Amino acid sequence: MQAGIIGLGAMGTGMARNMARAGYLTQLWNRTPEKAEKLAEELGIAVSASIQQLASSVDIIIICVSADNDLLEVTHAVLQSIKPGSIVIDTSTVSSQTAQTVAELLADKQAHFLDAPVSGGVEGAKNGTLAMMVGGNEAVLDKVRTVLNTLCTRIVYMGKTGMGQGTKAVNQIMAAGINQAVTEALAFAKAEGLPLEKVIDIVSGGAAGNWFLNHRGLTMTQQHYQPGFKLALHHKDLKICQSMAEKNTADLPLVNQTIIDYEQLINAGFGNEDISSLYRLKQK
Repeated sequence: MQAGIIGLGAMGTGMARNMARAGYLTQLWNRTPEKAEKLAEELGIAVSASIQQLASSVDIIIICVSADNDLLEVTHAVLQSIKPGSIVIDTSTVSSQTAQTVAELLADKQAHFLDAPVSGGVEGAKNGTLAMMVGGNEAVLDKVRTVLNTLCTRIVYMGKTGMGQGTKAVNQIMAAGINQAVTEALAFAKAEGLPLEKVIDIVSGGAAGNWFLNHRGLTMTQQHYQPGFKLALHHKDLKICQSMAEKNTADLPLVNQTIIDYEQLINAGFGNEDISSLYRLKQK
C-alpha cells in the first residue's frame, strides 16, 4: 500500500522519515512548500502539488496538523479527489466531535477514517517509538497496522470513532498533572538548596520516577526549554479537554489551573518552549 503524509511539523517530519525508510511513503505535502521540497529531496520521494493530487495518488493518507480547523480544512480538500476505499489516518490531537465529523464526511466518499492520536513527543516521532490510540473500524486498523508499526511501538484499538481522541485527552490531562508535580517539586528542591542532579537521580529510581522527570528534569533546572512538546500546543489540547469535560458536566481543576499558568507563559513570549517551561513560574 502506498501512503502519503500531510503536515510536516516536528512530528510529521519524523513520521515521514520512518515511513520512507520502510518503503511505504510515496507522496508528501506541507503548507510551506520549501519544507516539503527539502524533505522530499532527502527521502527521494515526490512532493504533491496539492492535497487533492496526494489524495488521488495513494491508498493511505496520514494527517498530522495542529488543530481542529486545520484538520477540517485538509479534509475538505481531500474529499475533492479521494479514491473509494482509501484510508485516512489522523494523528493530530483534536476533539472527539471533530473526529466524528471527519469520519462522516469521508464515509460519504466511501473512504475510511481512523482517529489515531499519538503520544511520545518529537523524540518518539523521530525514533519510531510513538504510542498510538485508535478509534474507528478495527478491521480497517488491521489493514494498515504494518504501515503504522513503522511509527509506533504500541498501537491500541480503543473503540468507535472519537475514542482515540478521548484517550488522548486522558493522556494530556495526565501530562498536565505530571508537569505541575515535577516542576513544583524541583523548584522546591532548588529553594531548599539541594543538589538538583542528585535529587533527580535518586527520585527517578523510586516510586515518583517518571518519563518527564527523566527526560526534562536536568534541562529545565538548567533553564533549557528546547521543545519536545510545545507549551502552546499543550495549552490548545487542554482547552479541548476542558470543552469535552464541560459537555459531560465534569470539572477538571488541575487542567483549569494549568491553562491559566500556560496563558501567563504564552503572554510572556514562552509559548514555543517545551512544557517544562512551567518551571519558570514555579521558581517564583
